[in-house]
Amino acid sequence: MSKIVNVRTVRMLTEKFQLHLLLHSADLVENELRRQLALIGVRPRQARILDALSRMEPASQIGVARAFNLTPASMSTMTARLIEAGFINREIDPSEARSNLLRLTDRGRSKLHDIHKAWREVDAIITDTIGAENAAILAKLTRELRDGLGGNVPG
Repeated sequence: MSKIVNVRTVRMLTEKFQLHLLLHSADLVENELRRQLALIGVRPRQARILDALSRMEPASQIGVARAFNLTPASMSTMTARLIEAGFINREIDPSEARSNLLRLTDRGRSKLHDIHKAWREVDAIITDTIGAENAAILAKLTRELRDGLGGNVPG
């Protein structure tokens, strides 16, 4: 009996804060996204950067770092990995020699198809789990939350 009470108590305490439900759901969705993207050799943030570059290019490395709230060191690491994978090229900005411009390679552009397919798969899982109407409401509410907190879509 005490085990049941403890589980109920823990559930009541954690569900008392709506934040926990949102964070747990986000973790589960991101885990599925990681699984889907691993099949194509890309990580979630890499996928988002490639997608944003498709709209921004050529884009300064600093500009991309700012758009994704990445430190310069993290962006340098990310850039090196994306170059090594053959998804982007880096070149010196002709108008600012101390700045680098990033561009998608043909391989990076073709990878976007696979990334978008993985994103559609995760969207479908959400829709299958909570229904189309609730999925649309969830998307609307999370967009409002993101925008209200000062977030935006990079690129």
